[in-house]
Parts: sequence; structure tokens; C-alpha cells
Amino acid sequence: MAQSMKIAIVDDEQDMRQSISQWLALSGFDTETFPSAEDALKGLGNDYPGVVVSDIRMPGMDGMQFLKKLMGVDSALPVIMITGHGDVPMAVEAMRIGAYDFLEKPFNPDKMTELAKKATQARRLTLDNRALRRELSDGSALMKKLIGASPVMERLKEDILDLGQADGHVLIEGETGTGKTLVAHALHAVGARASKKFVLLSCTAYEEDELGRKLFGPAGDDEPLPVIEEARGGTLVLEDVEALSPGMQARLLTVINEQGTPAETRIVAICNLQDEGKTCEDMLRNDLYYRLAALKITVPPLRQRGEDILTLFTRLSEQFSDEYGCDAPEVSAQEAAQLLQAPWPGNVRQLINVAERAVLQNRRGTGTIASLLMADNEDTQPAMTTEGKPLKEYVEAFERMLIDNTMRRHKGSIVGVMDELCLPRRTLNEKMAKYSLQRSDYLE
Repeated sequence: MAQSMKIAIVDDEQDMRQSISQWLALSGFDTETFPSAEDALKGLGNDYPGVVVSDIRMPGMDGMQFLKKLMGVDSALPVIMITGHGDVPMAVEAMRIGAYDFLEKPFNPDKMTELAKKATQARRLTLDNRALRRELSDGSALMKKLIGASPVMERLKEDILDLGQADGHVLIEGETGTGKTLVAHALHAVGARASKKFVLLSCTAYEEDELGRKLFGPAGDDEPLPVIEEARGGTLVLEDVEALSPGMQARLLTVINEQGTPAETRIVAICNLQDEGKTCEDMLRNDLYYRLAALKITVPPLRQRGEDILTLFTRLSEQFSDEYGCDAPEVSAQEAAQLLQAPWPGNVRQLINVAERAVLQNRRGTGTIASLLMADNEDTQPAMTTEGKPLKEYVEAFERMLIDNTMRRHKGSIVGVMDELCLPRRTLNEKMAKYSLQRSDYLE
């Protein structure tokens, strides 16, 4: 959900503060006012969720001093300066210091609204990017994104924690859509290089000449540093490393050998397992493969993750239902079994698409999850996996999903879950213990 943006209005003249505040409030903005720069500084810190509108001429700390203070706290904070007649040179200097823009009195209120709209959009983008960077550097947050309690996922999480602490190069293998790039982020975030640079380059996004310049240089005066230099001391992730030509593989091997041991820059190579049965080892020259695969992680395909499929579908459906403002679809026992049995050639990426379409279908009141799966898998033979499972496993998976969904809906209220599922308390407690469901996980 997008963060609500505020506008802080700073002016020593009460009438001006109120008129600007009223106009912006009528335009849909959330405003707050301050009679002085000193008062405003007490409430405007780093990551302030909004923008600032300030007069330049104020007693005590004037607008220019105020601007310099704000830029010292958060240089990306948009500050719109209001100038009087003859203050334009001062406003130009304010822009040089870091002001977002300025308005000269008397100004058109509509122009103020338009400027405030652009500034808040820019601020929201800045804060979203900061939040993303924090998330991608927070090992615990990233590990939580690796949803699932199946044995293969527990083993994957253990591998990430173990190899994250090591210092050698890593090869990540897995089918398309399994989440290999997320694993690469997590490896960096839980390791000793977490505070260093994390640089990602797709080896299929550029023609060979351009890829060579981006990866190795040389960088001219008007070109950015090659990623090898940009990632120095941190982690360089090479997506689709199997797509590198023999010549590029040789250059990469030379760079790795020149770094020595331990490597100054850790390389995490991501390789997509090929449908025609070729492995990453088949696609890379032997000496490069063994340097990159000193440590190796294989990300499991979705079809091997059992009940994780239902857990992921539930979480994704809830996210999309919030986004589209409608109810998430209720999954029947038959549909749960179909989700578990589907071959999922596109893995988690395909599951995300199915969950979104299921929510949209539910909003319209048409279609079924089964029809989505059939449409997705019509070119896949067989349409469903041939690996049969005992009925008991499907029943237990559905039962766990049902209790989990109901607990989320009732925010951990045991009484609410008992009433909806018509279960006595002792039976509910036993089933929650059986499926490792903790009431504390659902409380808000």
C-alpha cells in the first residue's frame, strides 16, 4: 500500500500558512503547518514522508539557513521555496543548494498544487527505493521472503545461511521462475559483505560487444565503470551466465584468476537449467565452471515443494485481493489437490500469475482455479503430474491450508476459528500442533 504523503508548510505569517494549507488540503493533500524553521526542524527528520513548502524571508532562522539544515538531514527531501519580489536571485541560489523548486509571490494556487503533486511523486519514489534497498540488505527480511516449510526449502535456507558466511564464488542453479535472483540477494545480505556493493548484470540483456564493455570495460571518460570495478569488495551477480560466449568465458576466468584467494569481489553466477537436459556444467568451459561452482546451490522447482504450493497461493491471493480491493478466492479441496498436482513448468513465477488471475476471476464472479491451470498447462504433457500421492497427504495439505486461512481471517481468534470450522477447542489445538501453526503468528 502506498505511503500517504504530507506537506509541511513553514511560514511566519499565519494567514499565508493557513491559505496555503487550506488550498492544498482542498486539493487532497495532508498538510501540517509550522510558524518557524526551528519548530519545523523538530518534526522533519530523515525519511520524512512528504515534502516541505517554506518561505525564504523569516525571522530567526531564514529559509536559506533552514534549507541547508534540511539538506544536511536528508539531501533528497523536496523543498519548495516561496520568494517575494526581488528574491529570485536568492531562489536561484536555493536551487543550487538543493531546493526542489521555487514560487514567486503572488503565485497561482493551481501552480502550487501541480508543483506539490510532482514533488510528492518524486518523494514517494525516493522513499520506496530506500525501503527496497533496506529490504535487500536485511538478511532476516529476505529469508522471510523464502516462504515454505517443505524439506527442500528448509535445506535451501540452511544452505543460504551457511554459504552466505563463506567467501568463495557461488553457482546458483535452478529452473526458470524458481527465485534464483532472490536467493542471490539473500546470500549477499546474510554474509560479511552485506554492507558492501551488490551489483547485478544479466548476460542475456546485451549484445556481446556491449556486454563486454559493461562487464570488463575499458571505461572512457563518458562511460560508467564496468561492473567488475563497481562491485569491487562486494558481490557481483551474473544472471544467465551460461549464455556467455567462449571468448567472454575466457575473459571472466582471467579476472577470477587475477583476483586470487580470497577473492576481492565475490561472484555469484546464476544458471538456468535447460529443458533439453543440458546442465550448467555442459554450457561452461570446465575450468570456469569449477571456479564458479566452488560452492553451489540448487533452487528446487515448485512441483517438489509439496504444501508450500498452497501456502504460497494463499499469501499471493491475499496480496492481490488487497491490491484489487476484493475478496480472495476460496479454495475447495478439489482445487487444492489440483494445485498440488499441477506440473508448474513456470514455477513460482507461474504461480504468481495464476494467483493474480484467480483473484481477478473471483472479483468478476466467473471462472475456476482448475480452468486457469488447464489453460496454463494445455501445451504441457501430461496435463498433471503422474506422481501419485496418498489421499491422506492431499487431505492433510487442504486441512492445513484451511486452518491457516481461517486463522488469518480471524487474526488469531481461536473462538472465531472454532465457530467457523465447527471444531472443538481440543481438536483445533491438536491440528494446529500437528501442522506447526502458532496462534502468535496471526495476531496483529
